[in-house]
Amino acid sequence: MNQFPELHTLWNYNDPAGTAVRFEQLLPEVAASANRAYHVELLSQLARTHSLRRQFAQAHQLLDKANEMLRDEMVVPQMCCLLERGRTFNSAGEPERALPLFEAAFVLGTAVSPQADYHTIDAAHMLAIAQFNPTEQLRWNEHALALAEATPDARAASWLGSLYNNLGWTYHDLGEFDRALELFEKAVAWRQAVHPDQPETIRIAKWCVGRTLRSLARLEAALAVQQALLAEHESTGQADGFVFEEIGECLLGLGQEAEARPFFAQAYAELSQLDWLEPGRLARLQRLGNG
Repeated sequence: MNQFPELHTLWNYNDPAGTAVRFEQLLPEVAASANRAYHVELLSQLARTHSLRRQFAQAHQLLDKANEMLRDEMVVPQMCCLLERGRTFNSAGEPERALPLFEAAFVLGTAVSPQADYHTIDAAHMLAIAQFNPTEQLRWNEHALALAEATPDARAASWLGSLYNNLGWTYHDLGEFDRALELFEKAVAWRQAVHPDQPETIRIAKWCVGRTLRSLARLEAALAVQQALLAEHESTGQADGFVFEEIGECLLGLGQEAEARPFFAQAYAELSQLDWLEPGRLARLQRLGNG
């Protein structure tokens, strides 16, 4: 039997076009093999490279082809097709069509735990994203987190970093800062233990802790976190506008307006290069930086 690579090892989510090339190069050999389940999963992932590029018609065509090949015993391939069809609808602004597909994937996965835990968690995570109701968003995110913390499958447990982060911001946006801080601190500990070779993601997780400490009005502690991050960035010759911004905000909150001014100016210099940041936020940074 052909030994094909695990599809997740071929993914670069920052480069869906490049990922598509790798999948397409693999496709003829897979199509010629007897590995029908792998063929279905490959088509589903190729479809995802199109939906990420908003090429929704192409994604649906590939998923139609994959569905024609499905058999009842192919549980994980079925889940992949449901998830990618749902993601395609959701990305196209049709969450009401996506939700039943995510729910179907979740039900399938719970029946074959732990083999399908990675995709079951993915389904719960997508159900949270596609929900309109904040209560339902929280419920599905918490469900995904509980599954990820309990699974014996190492790849499924790899969801923990993003789930801690996403759920932390959900609670932060709801004003439940203590719960948000707990989750962000878990994210730091998890990333340090599992991915010590990824210092940038660890710094981002620490930044979230500092930001939440400021929301809790623990300004000295928040400032200490951001100053430590600034030192780390300086040691690598990098600059982070969000760290400058937070230091400025902490100093301003502590009544040190003059000391805050240069940090706001540096934050504006860095963050004004981003084309997605809110104009009002940038205008405020510019004003506070100019004094």
